[in-house]
Amino acid sequence: MRATGHGRRKARALPRAGFALLVAAILVSSLLPFLWILRTSLMSSREFSGGVAGLLPADLTFSSYAENFADETFLRSLGNSILICLASTVLSVLLATLAGYALARLRIRGAGIILGFVLLAGFFPVLAMVGPLFLVYRELGLLDSPAGLVIAYMVYTLPLATWLLKNFFDQIPGSLEEAAMVDGATRLQVLWRVVVPVALPAVFTAAILSFILAWNDFAFAVSFLQTPSEFTAPQAIVNFGQSQFQIFYNRIDAAVVVITLPVVLLVLFAQRRIVSGLTAGAVK
Repeated sequence: MRATGHGRRKARALPRAGFALLVAAILVSSLLPFLWILRTSLMSSREFSGGVAGLLPADLTFSSYAENFADETFLRSLGNSILICLASTVLSVLLATLAGYALARLRIRGAGIILGFVLLAGFFPVLAMVGPLFLVYRELGLLDSPAGLVIAYMVYTLPLATWLLKNFFDQIPGSLEEAAMVDGATRLQVLWRVVVPVALPAVFTAAILSFILAWNDFAFAVSFLQTPSEFTAPQAIVNFGQSQFQIFYNRIDAAVVVITLPVVLLVLFAQRRIVSGLTAGAVK
């Protein structure tokens, strides 16, 4: 009996060990590129020009970060990214809240078809949308304009936010809204004063995911913006840290780290809210 019990425990431990090794391998392969970029960003220009030597910089320095933050072009591009991404996120979540609530509560003919179209638009390749949007923007005078980029990011993030909020609104009991309407509240008052406070986890999740998608975008920015003063941070990296005879990859990688950190910190501090927003309403 003891031998049998020991064999069972051993048989159970093997799959767990294999799963742990698989998770470790995925984690290392995911973090290795970023760690290599971080390593390069901490190297001096002289050390980097001498060639890659060890796993750690021989002369660890933050000079690349100091040079980047002293560069007005880089700071301007960071400010552009923050303003454009915040504007697109607020508008996307606002419209997604209205659209998701309408699809969840109102009797709309063809609501299923509309939701299917929303999902289809969400999975549409970004590069496939660049050409049509470029032609429309050229006619409307929105090329090389932050407003055009905000609209493009809304096209990109609105389907995901709408789908997420619609599924959450489906799980909220209708009795809450009926009680508020009996007290004289209108449908919009019910939405903003009753439904949205209950749906805050999903609203925050939609906002966070929309901001991350917009912040990491490069295709829309490089397609619609032409003036360097209007560039977003990911777009500005393309021509960043270059001279006539040399490309300073340590400065480029330092800029990549600075751009990546807000997303990493946002996910780390809001991971519980993201998980709760994605799973809330899964079980009534």
